[in-house]
Amino acid sequence: MSSPVASADQPAVWIYDTTLRDGAQREGLSLSIEDKLRIAHKLDALGIPFIEGGWPGANPKDVQFFWQLKEEPLQQAEVVAFCSTRRPGKAADTDPMLQAILAAGTHWVTLFGKSWDLHVVEGLQTTLAENLAMIGDTIAFLRSQGRHVIYDAEHWFDGYKANPDYALQTLGSALAAGAEWLVLCDTNGGTLPHEVSQIVADVQTWLTAQTKAAEAAVAPRLGIHTHNDADMAVANAIAAVQQGATMVQGTINGYGERCGNANLCSVIPNLQLKLGQPCLPPERLQSLTETSRFVSELANLAPDDHAPFVGLSAFAHKGGIHVSAVEKNPKTYEHIAPAAIGNRRRIVVSDQSGLSNILAKARSFGIELNKQDTASRQLLTRLKELEHEGYQFEAAEASFELLMREVLGQRPSFFALRGFQVHCDNLPSEAHWKTRSLATVKVIINDQEILEAAEGNGPVSALDRALRKALANFYPAIANFHLSDYKVRILDGRAGTDAKTRVLIESSNGQQRWTTVGVSGNIIEASYQAVVEGLEYGLMQQEHPLTSCDITSTQLNNGSSTTVP
Repeated sequence: MSSPVASADQPAVWIYDTTLRDGAQREGLSLSIEDKLRIAHKLDALGIPFIEGGWPGANPKDVQFFWQLKEEPLQQAEVVAFCSTRRPGKAADTDPMLQAILAAGTHWVTLFGKSWDLHVVEGLQTTLAENLAMIGDTIAFLRSQGRHVIYDAEHWFDGYKANPDYALQTLGSALAAGAEWLVLCDTNGGTLPHEVSQIVADVQTWLTAQTKAAEAAVAPRLGIHTHNDADMAVANAIAAVQQGATMVQGTINGYGERCGNANLCSVIPNLQLKLGQPCLPPERLQSLTETSRFVSELANLAPDDHAPFVGLSAFAHKGGIHVSAVEKNPKTYEHIAPAAIGNRRRIVVSDQSGLSNILAKARSFGIELNKQDTASRQLLTRLKELEHEGYQFEAAEASFELLMREVLGQRPSFFALRGFQVHCDNLPSEAHWKTRSLATVKVIINDQEILEAAEGNGPVSALDRALRKALANFYPAIANFHLSDYKVRILDGRAGTDAKTRVLIESSNGQQRWTTVGVSGNIIEASYQAVVEGLEYGLMQQEHPLTSCDITSTQLNNGSSTTVP
Protein backbone atom coordinates (compact mmCIF):
# COMPACT_ATOMS: atom_id res chain seq x y z
CA MET A 1 0.00 0.00 0.00
CA SER A 2 1.54 3.27 -1.07
CA SER A 3 0.94 6.66 0.50
CA PRO A 4 -2.83 7.15 0.54
CA VAL A 5 -4.12 9.14 -2.39
CA ALA A 6 -7.81 9.49 -3.11
CA SER A 7 -9.12 6.97 -5.63
CA ALA A 8 -12.35 5.19 -6.41
CA ASP A 9 -11.31 1.90 -4.83
CA GLN A 10 -10.03 3.33 -1.54
CA PRO A 11 -12.10 3.91 1.60
CA ALA A 12 -13.50 7.27 2.61
CA VAL A 13 -12.25 6.55 6.12
CA TRP A 14 -9.09 4.53 6.72
CA ILE A 15 -9.31 2.12 9.65
CA TYR A 16 -6.18 1.70 11.72
CA ASP A 17 -6.31 -1.22 14.15
CA THR A 18 -4.14 -1.12 17.26
CA THR A 19 -5.52 -4.20 19.04
CA LEU A 20 -2.11 -5.88 19.03
CA ARG A 21 -0.47 -3.02 20.93
CA ASP A 22 -2.94 -0.61 22.57
CA GLY A 23 -5.56 -3.34 22.99
CA ALA A 24 -3.01 -5.64 24.61
CA GLN A 25 -2.50 -3.05 27.35
CA ARG A 26 -5.88 -4.01 28.80
CA GLU A 27 -5.56 -5.39 32.32
CA GLY A 28 -5.72 -9.19 32.25
CA LEU A 29 -5.12 -9.50 28.50
CA SER A 30 -1.99 -11.22 27.23
CA LEU A 31 -1.31 -12.34 23.66
CA SER A 32 1.32 -14.83 22.58
CA ILE A 33 3.24 -14.36 19.33
CA GLU A 34 1.01 -16.99 17.73
CA ASP A 35 -2.09 -15.15 18.97
CA LYS A 36 -0.84 -11.87 17.49
CA LEU A 37 -0.09 -13.50 14.14
CA ARG A 38 -3.52 -15.12 13.95
CA ILE A 39 -5.28 -11.87 14.87
CA ALA A 40 -3.23 -9.93 12.31
CA HIS A 41 -4.26 -12.33 9.54
CA LYS A 42 -7.90 -12.20 10.68
CA LEU A 43 -7.86 -8.39 10.55
CA ASP A 44 -6.22 -8.56 7.13
CA ALA A 45 -9.01 -10.84 5.90
CA LEU A 46 -11.58 -8.40 7.31
CA GLY A 47 -10.10 -5.68 5.10
CA ILE A 48 -8.46 -3.47 7.75
CA PRO A 49 -5.89 -1.37 5.81
CA PHE A 50 -3.50 -0.54 8.71
CA ILE A 51 -2.59 -2.99 11.48
CA GLU A 52 -0.27 -1.80 14.22
CA GLY A 53 1.87 -4.74 15.24
CA GLY A 54 3.67 -3.36 18.28
CA TRP A 55 6.83 -1.54 19.32
CA PRO A 56 9.89 -3.36 17.94
CA GLY A 57 12.68 -3.20 20.44
CA ALA A 58 10.41 -2.56 23.41
CA ASN A 59 10.16 -6.31 24.09
CA PRO A 60 11.40 -9.53 22.44
CA LYS A 61 7.86 -10.65 21.60
CA ASP A 62 7.24 -7.69 19.31
CA VAL A 63 10.60 -8.09 17.59
CA GLN A 64 9.83 -11.74 16.86
CA PHE A 65 6.31 -10.86 15.67
CA PHE A 66 7.60 -8.58 12.93
CA TRP A 67 10.18 -11.12 11.83
CA GLN A 68 7.65 -13.96 11.70
CA LEU A 69 5.21 -11.80 9.78
CA LYS A 70 7.79 -11.57 7.01
CA GLU A 71 7.49 -15.36 6.68
CA GLU A 72 3.67 -15.16 6.76
CA PRO A 73 2.94 -11.86 4.96
CA LEU A 74 -0.44 -10.18 5.00
CA GLN A 75 -2.50 -10.09 1.82
CA GLN A 76 -3.60 -6.44 1.67
CA ALA A 77 -3.00 -4.66 4.98
CA GLU A 78 0.04 -2.62 5.92
CA VAL A 79 1.62 -3.71 9.18
CA VAL A 80 2.81 -0.68 11.13
CA ALA A 81 5.63 -0.35 13.66
CA PHE A 82 5.06 1.97 16.62
CA CYS A 83 7.58 4.10 18.51
CA SER A 84 8.23 7.39 20.27
CA THR A 85 10.30 10.37 19.26
CA ARG A 86 14.04 10.35 19.89
CA ARG A 87 15.22 10.98 23.42
CA PRO A 88 15.96 14.52 24.60
CA GLY A 89 19.49 15.60 23.71
CA LYS A 90 20.11 12.59 21.44
CA ALA A 91 20.50 12.38 17.68
CA ALA A 92 17.79 10.46 15.82
CA ASP A 93 20.23 8.68 13.52
CA THR A 94 22.13 7.16 16.45
CA ASP A 95 19.18 6.34 18.70
CA PRO A 96 19.13 2.52 19.21
CA MET A 97 15.35 2.62 19.59
CA LEU A 98 14.92 3.94 16.06
CA GLN A 99 17.37 1.39 14.67
CA ALA A 100 15.09 -1.38 16.00
CA ILE A 101 12.16 0.29 14.24
CA LEU A 102 14.00 0.27 10.93
CA ALA A 103 15.01 -3.36 11.45
CA ALA A 104 11.33 -4.34 11.61
CA GLY A 105 11.20 -3.62 7.88
CA THR A 106 7.74 -2.02 7.71
CA HIS A 107 6.79 0.57 5.10
CA TRP A 108 4.83 2.55 7.67
CA VAL A 109 5.84 3.79 11.12
CA THR A 110 3.58 5.46 13.65
CA LEU A 111 5.45 7.90 15.84
CA PHE A 112 3.96 9.51 18.92
CA GLY A 113 5.06 12.81 20.38
CA LYS A 114 4.01 15.16 23.13
CA SER A 115 1.38 17.83 22.43
CA TRP A 116 0.73 18.97 25.99
CA ASP A 117 3.27 21.34 27.52
CA LEU A 118 2.56 19.77 30.91
CA HIS A 119 3.91 16.44 29.68
CA VAL A 120 6.92 18.04 28.04
CA VAL A 121 8.02 19.86 31.16
CA GLU A 122 7.00 17.40 33.87
CA GLY A 123 7.06 14.08 31.99
CA LEU A 124 9.98 14.41 29.59
CA GLN A 125 11.62 17.06 31.79
CA THR A 126 12.88 18.97 28.79
CA THR A 127 12.17 22.29 27.11
CA LEU A 128 9.31 23.09 24.80
CA ALA A 129 11.77 23.88 22.01
CA GLU A 130 13.57 20.56 22.42
CA ASN A 131 10.27 18.68 22.19
CA LEU A 132 9.57 20.37 18.84
CA ALA A 133 13.02 19.36 17.64
CA MET A 134 12.50 15.77 18.83
CA ILE A 135 9.32 15.50 16.76
CA GLY A 136 10.82 17.03 13.62
CA ASP A 137 14.18 15.25 13.80
CA THR A 138 12.65 11.81 14.31
CA ILE A 139 10.16 12.13 11.47
CA ALA A 140 12.80 13.57 9.13
CA PHE A 141 15.13 10.66 9.92
CA LEU A 142 12.45 8.04 9.29
CA ARG A 143 11.47 9.74 6.04
CA SER A 144 15.13 9.77 4.96
CA GLN A 145 15.13 6.00 5.44
CA GLY A 146 12.18 5.59 3.07
CA ARG A 147 9.46 5.16 5.70
CA HIS A 148 5.95 6.61 5.54
CA VAL A 149 5.12 8.29 8.85
CA ILE A 150 1.86 8.59 10.79
CA TYR A 151 2.25 11.11 13.59
CA ASP A 152 0.17 10.44 16.72
CA ALA A 153 -0.22 13.70 18.64
CA GLU A 154 -0.46 12.29 22.16
CA HIS A 155 -2.71 14.11 24.66
CA TRP A 156 -3.70 16.39 21.79
CA PHE A 157 -7.05 17.60 23.13
CA ASP A 158 -5.83 18.27 26.66
CA GLY A 159 -2.75 19.99 25.23
CA TYR A 160 -4.78 22.13 22.85
CA LYS A 161 -7.16 23.22 25.60
CA ALA A 162 -4.23 24.13 27.86
CA ASN A 163 -1.99 25.84 25.29
CA PRO A 164 -3.38 25.87 21.74
CA ASP A 165 -0.47 27.83 20.24
CA TYR A 166 2.12 25.33 21.44
CA ALA A 167 -0.01 22.31 20.52
CA LEU A 168 -0.26 23.60 16.94
CA GLN A 169 3.50 24.15 16.90
CA THR A 170 3.99 20.42 17.57
CA LEU A 171 1.81 19.61 14.56
CA GLY A 172 3.79 22.16 12.56
CA SER A 173 7.04 20.33 13.36
CA ALA A 174 5.53 17.02 12.23
CA LEU A 175 4.10 18.64 9.10
CA ALA A 176 7.39 20.29 8.09
CA ALA A 177 9.33 17.04 8.61
CA GLY A 178 7.08 15.07 6.24
CA ALA A 179 4.40 13.30 8.29
CA GLU A 180 1.63 12.01 6.00
CA TRP A 181 -1.03 11.67 8.68
CA LEU A 182 -1.58 13.86 11.75
CA VAL A 183 -3.61 11.84 14.26
CA LEU A 184 -5.21 13.74 17.13
CA CYS A 185 -5.25 11.62 20.29
CA ASP A 186 -7.63 11.90 23.23
CA THR A 187 -5.19 9.94 25.36
CA ASN A 188 -6.90 10.57 28.71
CA GLY A 189 -10.30 9.81 27.21
CA GLY A 190 -12.10 12.67 28.92
CA THR A 191 -13.00 14.93 25.99
CA LEU A 192 -16.65 15.31 24.99
CA PRO A 193 -17.97 15.12 21.40
CA HIS A 194 -18.76 18.82 21.07
CA GLU A 195 -15.18 19.64 22.10
CA VAL A 196 -13.78 17.14 19.63
CA SER A 197 -15.88 18.62 16.83
CA GLN A 198 -14.74 22.16 17.53
CA ILE A 199 -11.06 21.35 17.99
CA VAL A 200 -10.84 19.15 14.88
CA ALA A 201 -12.53 21.93 12.92
CA ASP A 202 -9.94 24.38 14.29
CA VAL A 203 -7.11 22.07 13.21
CA GLN A 204 -8.63 21.66 9.76
CA THR A 205 -8.68 25.45 9.35
CA TRP A 206 -5.08 25.71 10.55
CA LEU A 207 -3.96 22.86 8.28
CA THR A 208 -5.61 24.42 5.24
CA ALA A 209 -3.78 27.69 5.91
CA GLN A 210 -0.46 25.90 6.41
CA THR A 211 -0.85 23.95 3.18
CA LYS A 212 -1.78 27.06 1.23
CA ALA A 213 1.18 29.01 2.64
CA ALA A 214 3.58 26.20 1.74
CA GLU A 215 1.97 25.83 -1.70
CA ALA A 216 1.83 22.08 -1.06
CA ALA A 217 0.08 19.95 -3.66
CA VAL A 218 -1.29 17.43 -1.12
CA ALA A 219 -2.06 18.24 2.50
CA PRO A 220 -1.43 15.67 5.22
CA ARG A 221 -4.61 14.02 6.38
CA LEU A 222 -6.10 14.13 9.85
CA GLY A 223 -6.86 11.09 11.96
CA ILE A 224 -8.46 10.47 15.36
CA HIS A 225 -7.45 8.20 18.24
CA THR A 226 -9.82 8.15 21.22
CA HIS A 227 -9.97 6.43 24.58
CA ASN A 228 -13.13 5.52 26.46
CA ASP A 229 -12.63 6.88 29.97
CA ALA A 230 -15.75 9.06 29.65
CA ASP A 231 -17.59 6.39 27.61
CA MET A 232 -17.30 8.67 24.57
CA ALA A 233 -14.64 6.99 22.43
CA VAL A 234 -16.93 5.91 19.59
CA ALA A 235 -18.93 9.15 19.64
CA ASN A 236 -15.73 11.21 19.63
CA ALA A 237 -14.28 9.23 16.71
CA ILE A 238 -17.46 9.80 14.68
CA ALA A 239 -17.49 13.50 15.62
CA ALA A 240 -13.94 13.85 14.30
CA VAL A 241 -14.84 12.12 11.02
CA GLN A 242 -17.75 14.50 10.58
CA GLN A 243 -15.26 17.36 10.81
CA GLY A 244 -12.96 15.87 8.18
CA ALA A 245 -10.79 13.24 9.86
CA THR A 246 -10.12 10.39 7.41
CA MET A 247 -8.40 7.88 9.69
CA VAL A 248 -9.84 6.27 12.80
CA GLN A 249 -7.57 4.37 15.16
CA GLY A 250 -9.17 1.86 17.51
CA THR A 251 -9.30 -1.73 18.65
CA ILE A 252 -11.53 -4.76 18.14
CA ASN A 253 -14.09 -4.94 20.97
CA GLY A 254 -12.72 -1.67 22.36
CA TYR A 255 -9.93 -3.45 24.24
CA GLY A 256 -7.35 -1.15 25.78
CA GLU A 257 -5.85 0.28 28.92
CA ARG A 258 -8.13 1.52 31.70
CA CYS A 259 -11.58 1.80 30.09
CA GLY A 260 -10.42 0.87 26.60
CA ASN A 261 -10.15 2.43 23.14
CA ALA A 262 -12.65 3.31 20.44
CA ASN A 263 -14.44 0.07 19.60
CA LEU A 264 -13.96 -0.58 15.88
CA CYS A 265 -16.86 -3.04 15.97
CA SER A 266 -19.10 -0.02 16.57
CA VAL A 267 -17.14 2.64 14.71
CA ILE A 268 -17.04 0.77 11.40
CA PRO A 269 -20.77 -0.06 11.00
CA ASN A 270 -21.81 3.38 12.25
CA LEU A 271 -19.62 5.08 9.67
CA GLN A 272 -20.34 2.70 6.82
CA LEU A 273 -24.00 1.81 7.28
CA LYS A 274 -25.34 4.98 8.89
CA LEU A 275 -23.15 7.81 7.60
CA GLY A 276 -22.32 6.41 4.18
CA GLN A 277 -18.57 6.58 4.83
CA PRO A 278 -17.04 3.40 3.34
CA CYS A 279 -14.45 1.77 5.58
CA LEU A 280 -14.40 -1.87 4.43
CA PRO A 281 -15.54 -3.72 1.31
CA PRO A 282 -19.25 -4.52 1.90
CA GLU A 283 -18.73 -8.26 1.55
CA ARG A 284 -16.03 -8.15 4.23
CA LEU A 285 -18.14 -6.13 6.62
CA GLN A 286 -20.22 -9.29 7.01
CA SER A 287 -17.23 -10.87 8.81
CA LEU A 288 -17.21 -8.24 11.56
CA THR A 289 -19.11 -10.30 14.15
CA GLU A 290 -17.00 -13.37 13.49
CA THR A 291 -13.82 -11.29 13.84
CA SER A 292 -15.01 -9.82 17.13
CA ARG A 293 -15.63 -13.25 18.62
CA PHE A 294 -12.41 -14.65 17.17
CA VAL A 295 -10.37 -11.95 18.92
CA SER A 296 -12.29 -12.54 22.16
CA GLU A 297 -11.44 -16.23 22.03
CA LEU A 298 -7.73 -15.66 21.44
CA ALA A 299 -7.63 -13.00 24.15
CA ASN A 300 -9.32 -15.52 26.48
CA LEU A 301 -11.98 -12.97 27.36
CA ALA A 302 -15.69 -13.77 27.40
CA PRO A 303 -17.46 -12.01 24.52
CA ASP A 304 -19.70 -9.15 25.62
CA ASP A 305 -23.15 -10.53 24.79
CA HIS A 306 -24.65 -7.05 25.01
CA ALA A 307 -22.10 -5.30 22.81
CA PRO A 308 -23.71 -3.15 20.09
CA PHE A 309 -23.78 -4.65 16.60
CA VAL A 310 -21.71 -7.81 17.29
CA GLY A 311 -23.03 -9.01 20.67
CA LEU A 312 -25.08 -12.18 20.96
CA SER A 313 -27.97 -10.10 22.32
CA ALA A 314 -27.57 -7.15 19.94
CA PHE A 315 -30.57 -8.35 17.91
CA ALA A 316 -32.32 -10.45 20.58
CA HIS A 317 -36.04 -9.89 21.11
CA LYS A 318 -37.82 -10.97 24.28
CA GLY A 319 -41.13 -9.13 24.66
CA GLY A 320 -44.00 -10.81 22.83
CA ILE A 321 -45.17 -7.56 21.22
CA HIS A 322 -41.66 -6.89 19.97
CA VAL A 323 -41.32 -10.35 18.50
CA SER A 324 -44.67 -10.14 16.78
CA ALA A 325 -43.70 -6.82 15.18
CA VAL A 326 -40.23 -7.99 14.14
CA GLU A 327 -41.74 -11.02 12.48
CA LYS A 328 -43.86 -8.71 10.34
CA ASN A 329 -41.16 -6.13 9.63
CA PRO A 330 -37.68 -6.28 11.23
CA LYS A 331 -37.32 -2.50 10.96
CA THR A 332 -39.81 -2.11 13.78
CA TYR A 333 -37.19 -3.04 16.38
CA GLU A 334 -33.86 -3.39 14.50
CA HIS A 335 -31.79 -0.38 13.48
CA ILE A 336 -29.87 -2.36 10.82
CA ALA A 337 -30.12 -5.80 9.21
CA PRO A 338 -28.06 -8.12 11.47
CA ALA A 339 -26.65 -9.96 8.46
CA ALA A 340 -24.93 -6.78 7.26
CA ILE A 341 -22.31 -7.24 9.97
CA GLY A 342 -22.56 -11.03 10.20
CA ASN A 343 -24.81 -11.21 13.24
CA ARG A 344 -28.26 -12.81 13.47
CA ARG A 345 -31.65 -12.19 14.98
CA ARG A 346 -32.47 -14.16 18.12
CA ILE A 347 -35.87 -14.73 19.67
CA VAL A 348 -35.59 -15.05 23.43
CA VAL A 349 -38.03 -17.22 25.34
CA SER A 350 -38.99 -16.49 28.93
CA ASP A 351 -42.00 -16.08 31.18
CA GLN A 352 -42.67 -12.83 29.32
CA SER A 353 -42.97 -14.66 26.03
CA GLY A 354 -46.09 -14.88 23.95
CA LEU A 355 -46.91 -17.31 21.17
CA SER A 356 -45.02 -15.12 18.70
CA ASN A 357 -41.78 -15.87 20.55
CA ILE A 358 -42.49 -19.58 20.59
CA LEU A 359 -43.33 -19.75 16.90
CA ALA A 360 -40.32 -17.68 15.88
CA LYS A 361 -38.00 -19.72 18.09
CA ALA A 362 -39.38 -22.95 16.66
CA ARG A 363 -38.61 -21.73 13.14
CA SER A 364 -35.00 -21.07 14.17
CA PHE A 365 -34.81 -24.76 15.09
CA GLY A 366 -36.37 -25.80 11.78
CA ILE A 367 -39.76 -26.53 13.33
CA GLU A 368 -42.89 -25.01 11.81
CA LEU A 369 -45.72 -24.31 14.24
CA ASN A 370 -48.79 -22.09 14.10
CA LYS A 371 -50.93 -20.44 16.74
CA GLN A 372 -53.69 -23.01 16.29
CA ASP A 373 -51.43 -25.95 17.19
CA THR A 374 -52.26 -27.46 20.58
CA ALA A 375 -48.53 -28.07 21.03
CA SER A 376 -47.85 -24.36 20.82
CA ARG A 377 -50.13 -23.64 23.76
CA GLN A 378 -48.77 -26.59 25.72
CA LEU A 379 -45.22 -25.41 25.14
CA LEU A 380 -46.01 -21.86 26.25
CA THR A 381 -47.77 -23.12 29.38
CA ARG A 382 -44.91 -25.47 30.24
CA LEU A 383 -42.37 -22.73 29.66
CA LYS A 384 -44.08 -20.37 32.08
CA GLU A 385 -44.43 -23.14 34.70
CA LEU A 386 -40.74 -23.98 34.51
CA GLU A 387 -39.64 -20.36 34.67
CA HIS A 388 -41.84 -19.97 37.77
CA GLU A 389 -39.91 -22.89 39.30
CA GLY A 390 -36.63 -21.07 38.61
CA TYR A 391 -35.62 -22.29 35.15
CA GLN A 392 -34.32 -19.63 32.79
CA PHE A 393 -34.19 -20.36 29.08
CA GLU A 394 -32.99 -16.96 27.83
CA ALA A 395 -29.40 -18.11 28.30
CA ALA A 396 -30.09 -21.84 27.88
CA GLU A 397 -31.37 -22.24 24.35
CA ALA A 398 -30.20 -25.85 24.13
CA SER A 399 -32.46 -26.81 27.04
CA PHE A 400 -35.33 -24.96 25.42
CA GLU A 401 -34.90 -26.81 22.14
CA LEU A 402 -34.93 -30.10 24.05
CA LEU A 403 -38.10 -29.00 25.84
CA MET A 404 -39.72 -28.01 22.56
CA ARG A 405 -38.89 -31.29 20.88
CA GLU A 406 -40.13 -33.22 23.90
CA VAL A 407 -43.53 -31.52 23.81
CA LEU A 408 -43.74 -32.27 20.07
CA GLY A 409 -42.64 -35.88 20.57
CA GLN A 410 -39.47 -35.26 18.55
CA ARG A 411 -36.88 -35.47 21.33
CA PRO A 412 -34.47 -38.34 20.69
CA SER A 413 -33.37 -40.39 23.65
CA PHE A 414 -29.81 -41.61 23.80
CA PHE A 415 -29.83 -42.97 27.35
CA ALA A 416 -32.06 -43.23 30.42
CA LEU A 417 -30.79 -42.25 33.85
CA ARG A 418 -31.37 -44.56 36.77
CA GLY A 419 -29.62 -42.54 39.46
CA PHE A 420 -26.30 -41.36 40.82
CA GLN A 421 -24.35 -41.24 44.07
CA VAL A 422 -21.61 -38.83 45.07
CA HIS A 423 -19.18 -39.35 47.91
CA CYS A 424 -16.81 -36.59 49.06
CA ASP A 425 -13.86 -37.02 51.41
CA ASN A 426 -11.97 -34.21 53.08
CA LEU A 427 -8.42 -35.37 53.62
CA PRO A 428 -5.76 -33.40 55.50
CA SER A 429 -2.65 -32.31 53.58
CA GLU A 430 0.40 -30.28 54.52
CA ALA A 431 -1.11 -26.89 53.58
CA HIS A 432 -4.88 -27.37 53.76
CA TRP A 433 -7.70 -29.88 53.60
CA LYS A 434 -7.98 -31.63 50.26
CA THR A 435 -11.34 -32.72 48.85
CA ARG A 436 -11.71 -35.88 46.80
CA SER A 437 -15.00 -36.73 45.11
CA LEU A 438 -16.18 -40.10 43.81
CA ALA A 439 -19.33 -40.38 41.67
CA THR A 440 -21.27 -43.46 40.59
CA VAL A 441 -23.88 -43.33 37.84
CA LYS A 442 -26.31 -45.87 36.45
CA VAL A 443 -27.75 -45.50 32.92
CA ILE A 444 -29.70 -47.62 30.44
CA ILE A 445 -28.48 -47.64 26.84
CA ASN A 446 -30.10 -49.93 24.28
CA ASP A 447 -31.61 -52.00 27.10
CA GLN A 448 -28.17 -52.43 28.68
CA GLU A 449 -27.65 -51.31 32.24
CA ILE A 450 -24.33 -49.52 32.65
CA LEU A 451 -22.80 -48.76 36.05
CA GLU A 452 -19.67 -46.61 36.15
CA ALA A 453 -17.67 -44.64 38.70
CA ALA A 454 -15.10 -41.87 38.40
CA GLU A 455 -13.18 -39.44 40.58
CA GLY A 456 -12.96 -35.70 40.13
CA ASN A 457 -11.70 -32.58 41.87
CA GLY A 458 -15.28 -31.85 42.92
CA PRO A 459 -18.70 -33.52 42.83
CA VAL A 460 -19.75 -32.03 39.47
CA SER A 461 -16.43 -32.96 37.88
CA ALA A 462 -16.76 -36.52 39.20
CA LEU A 463 -20.35 -36.82 37.94
CA ASP A 464 -19.39 -35.51 34.51
CA ARG A 465 -16.51 -37.96 34.24
CA ALA A 466 -18.58 -40.93 35.42
CA LEU A 467 -21.36 -40.19 32.93
CA ARG A 468 -18.92 -39.74 30.06
CA LYS A 469 -17.26 -43.02 31.02
CA ALA A 470 -20.62 -44.78 30.90
CA LEU A 471 -21.53 -43.35 27.49
CA ALA A 472 -18.17 -43.28 25.70
CA ASN A 473 -18.33 -46.78 24.19
CA PHE A 474 -21.76 -46.09 22.72
CA TYR A 475 -21.20 -42.46 21.72
CA PRO A 476 -17.52 -41.81 20.87
CA ALA A 477 -18.37 -38.20 19.85
CA ILE A 478 -18.66 -37.38 23.56
CA ALA A 479 -14.85 -37.33 23.69
CA ASN A 480 -15.03 -34.04 21.74
CA PHE A 481 -17.43 -32.38 24.17
CA HIS A 482 -16.09 -30.30 27.01
CA LEU A 483 -17.53 -28.02 29.67
CA SER A 484 -16.49 -24.43 28.88
CA ASP A 485 -18.39 -22.46 31.55
CA TYR A 486 -20.24 -23.15 34.80
CA LYS A 487 -22.46 -20.65 36.62
CA VAL A 488 -24.49 -21.01 39.80
CA ARG A 489 -27.25 -18.64 40.94
CA ILE A 490 -28.99 -18.76 44.31
CA LEU A 491 -32.68 -18.14 43.60
CA ASP A 492 -34.03 -17.45 47.08
CA GLY A 493 -31.12 -16.35 49.25
CA ARG A 494 -33.32 -15.76 52.31
CA ALA A 495 -33.76 -19.53 52.56
CA GLY A 496 -30.10 -19.87 53.48
CA THR A 497 -28.65 -23.31 52.86
CA ASP A 498 -32.12 -24.58 51.87
CA ALA A 499 -32.19 -22.17 48.91
CA LYS A 500 -32.99 -23.40 45.43
CA THR A 501 -30.12 -23.07 42.94
CA ARG A 502 -30.01 -22.61 39.19
CA VAL A 503 -27.02 -23.93 37.28
CA LEU A 504 -26.07 -22.89 33.75
CA ILE A 505 -23.50 -25.01 31.95
CA GLU A 506 -21.95 -24.05 28.64
CA SER A 507 -20.62 -26.96 26.58
CA SER A 508 -18.60 -27.01 23.38
CA ASN A 509 -17.45 -29.46 20.73
CA GLY A 510 -14.74 -27.12 19.44
CA GLN A 511 -16.95 -25.64 16.72
CA GLN A 512 -20.23 -24.89 18.51
CA ARG A 513 -21.28 -23.82 21.97
CA TRP A 514 -24.56 -24.53 23.71
CA THR A 515 -25.95 -23.82 27.17
CA THR A 516 -28.19 -25.94 29.35
CA VAL A 517 -29.91 -25.31 32.67
CA GLY A 518 -30.76 -27.26 35.79
CA VAL A 519 -32.72 -26.20 38.88
CA SER A 520 -32.98 -27.95 42.25
CA GLY A 521 -32.73 -27.42 45.97
CA ASN A 522 -29.68 -29.68 45.69
CA ILE A 523 -26.84 -27.94 43.84
CA ILE A 524 -25.35 -31.28 42.79
CA GLU A 525 -28.61 -32.45 41.26
CA ALA A 526 -29.10 -29.08 39.50
CA SER A 527 -25.60 -29.41 38.07
CA TYR A 528 -26.25 -32.97 37.01
CA GLN A 529 -29.43 -31.96 35.16
CA ALA A 530 -27.48 -29.36 33.19
CA VAL A 531 -24.58 -31.74 32.48
CA VAL A 532 -26.93 -34.45 31.22
CA GLU A 533 -28.79 -32.10 28.91
CA GLY A 534 -25.50 -30.70 27.65
CA LEU A 535 -24.37 -34.15 26.58
CA GLU A 536 -27.80 -34.99 25.18
CA TYR A 537 -27.94 -31.82 23.10
CA GLY A 538 -24.42 -32.38 21.80
CA LEU A 539 -25.35 -35.86 20.68
CA MET A 540 -28.51 -34.54 19.04
CA GLN A 541 -26.34 -32.29 16.88
CA GLN A 542 -24.58 -35.32 15.44
CA GLU A 543 -25.89 -36.32 12.02
CA HIS A 544 -26.46 -39.97 12.84
CA PRO A 545 -27.33 -40.66 16.49
CA LEU A 546 -26.75 -44.24 17.53
CA THR A 547 -30.24 -44.81 18.86
CA SER A 548 -33.66 -43.21 18.70
CA CYS A 549 -35.44 -45.37 21.25
CA ASP A 550 -38.63 -44.18 22.90
CA ILE A 551 -37.21 -43.67 26.40
CA THR A 552 -37.19 -39.91 27.15
CA SER A 553 -35.84 -37.90 30.03
CA THR A 554 -38.51 -36.68 32.41
CA GLN A 555 -36.52 -33.75 33.77
CA LEU A 556 -38.58 -31.00 32.23
CA ASN A 557 -41.93 -32.70 32.88
CA ASN A 558 -41.37 -33.81 36.48
CA GLY A 559 -38.66 -31.46 37.67
CA SER A 560 -35.84 -34.02 37.64
CA SER A 561 -34.44 -36.65 35.34
CA THR A 562 -32.71 -38.53 38.11
CA THR A 563 -33.34 -40.09 41.46
CA VAL A 564 -30.62 -39.93 44.06
CA PRO A 565 -30.19 -43.32 45.66
